Amino acid sequence: MPWRQRRSGVTRFEYRCRWSSRPESSALGCRRQRASQARHARPRHRRSALIVPDSPLTAWANVLVNYCTEVQPGDVVAISGGTAAEPLLRQIARAVVDRGAHPVVLPSLSDLHGYLLSQANDDQLAYVSPVERFIRQEADVLISVSAATNTRALADVDPARQAIWTRARSDLRQSFMQRSAMGAMRWCGTLYPTAAYAQDANMATDTFAAFFFAACKLHEADPAAAWRAVHREQATLIERLADADKIQITGTETDLRLSVAGRTWINSDGHRNFPSGEIFTGPVEDSATGQIRFSYPAIVNGREIAGVRLRFDAGLVVDASATQNEAFLLAMLDTDPGARRLGEFAFGTNRDVTRFTKNILLDEKIGGTLHLALGAGYPDTGSQNRSAIHWDLICDLGAEAGGGLVEV
Repeated sequence: MPWRQRRSGVTRFEYRCRWSSRPESSALGCRRQRASQARHARPRHRRSALIVPDSPLTAWANVLVNYCTEVQPGDVVAISGGTAAEPLLRQIARAVVDRGAHPVVLPSLSDLHGYLLSQANDDQLAYVSPVERFIRQEADVLISVSAATNTRALADVDPARQAIWTRARSDLRQSFMQRSAMGAMRWCGTLYPTAAYAQDANMATDTFAAFFFAACKLHEADPAAAWRAVHREQATLIERLADADKIQITGTETDLRLSVAGRTWINSDGHRNFPSGEIFTGPVEDSATGQIRFSYPAIVNGREIAGVRLRFDAGLVVDASATQNEAFLLAMLDTDPGARRLGEFAFGTNRDVTRFTKNILLDEKIGGTLHLALGAGYPDTGSQNRSAIHWDLICDLGAEAGGGLVEV
């Protein structure tokens, strides 16, 4: 992340390009300067050729169990995912058994959730099953594998019906986030590279799978060691941000100010998301003021919301628009009072996520981007915002997107 220390004591993060062919590229692929004297960052990271192990599922499952969630003997481990991910779910369960823990496998049928949302009455939509409560409130570990076979399955569902289902789980979400913050629960979300995800990314399925494995560092001889190296690299960025107060983001149709005073920056190094590669915190709830335009469309519940523009005053979204699916954007903002406030501010740092895929697990990690989340904040950052939603929106301040600055 390029920066320079000005005489005023303000640190400037300057995005000019996300990927650079210059040999002095920094961790986020841009030129780093300090004061009036430029100095080279560390040499560009050289990626080894992608070599998927003979048994990638075994390596993947072992990383999820032994590194991402650090499963311990006796742990109750909930393993959830779509049936398309059955090979990985099976391998994760075996790895959990090998750790002396207790796997609880919870496969889900791909079309059932859409049928429930479209056909159930209000009481059925608001019903929270004991299984859902067990996963969030009792399990020691949750490993969740997204495996959509149709990423637009919910595109025709009335947003109001989706809101009933989401609001009914607001307390459960908060309980889950609190348990995570206290260390009472460890969790990780990943995805299985289905043809549907590949199609969204405009890739062949095999190409997308290779891209995904590279982003997860599963081509490395020791993926866990590679993620520990990511942790160390991100820790240096967090060190520079530890005493940050005011943040200003400027760019095309963007001039937004917010505060992170007293908040904690989290080093996301593969323990909760796989892949990961971001540092994030929770903005002071009433601090966001100004406007921002998000570069990439947001994909939520099967809908693509493009051209999102938000205007904040004293922390609240007071004006919102979108060039596509604006009605859905407005419905999301009306979910509850916390949905109009920011719960997260983050920088993406994963150099292996080199393109937009329409999948938030990958896209929010794109090196050189930032993202903001509307709704619930993570308690371990110090965020006090509560909401049934947590909706990430990505802003690219690279040269191709018109450039921009983040000043801290």
